[in-house]
Amino acid sequence: MTFPWGHDQRYNDFGRYMRQRFKGRVQKLSLNAGFTCPNRDGSKGTGGCSFCNNDTFKPAYCQPIMSVSDQIRKGIDLFRVRYPDIRFLAYFQAYTNTYAELSQLKKLYEEALAIPDVMGLIVGTRPDCLPEPLLDYFEELQKRVYVTVELGIESTKDLTLERVNRGHDFACTQDAVSRLADRNILVGAHLILGLPGETREDMLTHADKLSQLPIHYLKVHQLQYVRGSVMGQDYLNHPEKYQVFELEAYLDLVVDFIERVRPDIVLERFASQAPFELLLAPKWGVKNFEVSRMVEKRLAERNSWQGKLWKQAP
Repeated sequence: MTFPWGHDQRYNDFGRYMRQRFKGRVQKLSLNAGFTCPNRDGSKGTGGCSFCNNDTFKPAYCQPIMSVSDQIRKGIDLFRVRYPDIRFLAYFQAYTNTYAELSQLKKLYEEALAIPDVMGLIVGTRPDCLPEPLLDYFEELQKRVYVTVELGIESTKDLTLERVNRGHDFACTQDAVSRLADRNILVGAHLILGLPGETREDMLTHADKLSQLPIHYLKVHQLQYVRGSVMGQDYLNHPEKYQVFELEAYLDLVVDFIERVRPDIVLERFASQAPFELLLAPKWGVKNFEVSRMVEKRLAERNSWQGKLWKQAP
């Protein structure tokens, strides 16, 4: 069976999509350019998102004491050993990577793009940190290189966003996605399943709401309780307050979620894996790619696929 995305995989897989788009293997190189966030520096709050410890997703080569170009070169050296013909995307990942003066941002982005075999940028940010002059720059930049703006959405429920000290509401997300899409800038979205207070139906409704937005890519993962985060510390003190996904239950949730996602949205991942020394729960003992395989298997067992239950808005 061939699905709307042109192959027999039961969801619109990011890795396959990118290999087709770039006619070969492409690797994202995570970067830490030393930014902060408006809910950390006092602009909108302090302490950051309660679930967040940015050390959970920084590879060893990604250190803010190194320049952007040095981080990229070190990352390239690591991947080139195994894949000599690989090309790269500079992924500004840690904290809010549009939260600075435009001149500083352009300097950092262009420094990354000056490295040979860097084909473009993925810029991780918040919906409330997208000033118009920056969007003007991205609109022009995408005419010569690949550009994606990846928004931390995390939840479509305003009460949840308030609980985790996010500092913006879902209306802000809707506005940001619309402004990016109006300029034909590719939009990625990041969502966490299992945030405190959310029911199973709340989480499935995220799929419905995000499918109504003009997003291109979506990554979802389970809530992880990690050392160094406000929520992680509270989990240690009061574990009875929090839900922790068992792997089997999470797989069922993800399959139900995928069924409600618009078919043309490219799905990047379904799980995250914090470093062992930081992770408090859940401890599944499986890699992200293994979770993806389990999801694919469960979709096949249910004879289901991405968008099976998706309903186009009237």
